[in-house]
Amino acid sequence: MKYDMSKNRRGFAERAGERESISRDFIDSNGDVSIEAVAHSFGFSKAQLAATVGLSVETLYRPDRVAAPKTQARVREMLEIVGRVVDWAGGKNQAMAWYRAEPLAAFGGRTAEALVKDGKAADVRDYLDHVALGGFT
Repeated sequence: MKYDMSKNRRGFAERAGERESISRDFIDSNGDVSIEAVAHSFGFSKAQLAATVGLSVETLYRPDRVAAPKTQARVREMLEIVGRVVDWAGGKNQAMAWYRAEPLAAFGGRTAEALVKDGKAADVRDYLDHVALGGFT
């Protein structure tokens, strides 16, 4: 049975209020995600990071586009999802590997990466909340 993604929009991490998001480690003095810091931390080039979050390569090389709300939101979504699985994945790099490659049965075998690229990060967060609360995948 597939998990109904329309339920439980208020996330487990939000309710608990305890969990720090990995994305906070990458916020610059302007309050934006530092693309350079994220890419460096995961061992990606800007082009690889752009592909991972579903943005064009040019987006991460142009300062005006880096600060754009869509760019910032997409990178924050990726960081939030990776941050939610760091503990049980065994570390940041393993969490990124899960994000990019692990097929999720509840989503027809699509990966978290593919879902975020399609604008379905909220569905992935809901799914992770469901699993964290003891639900089946």
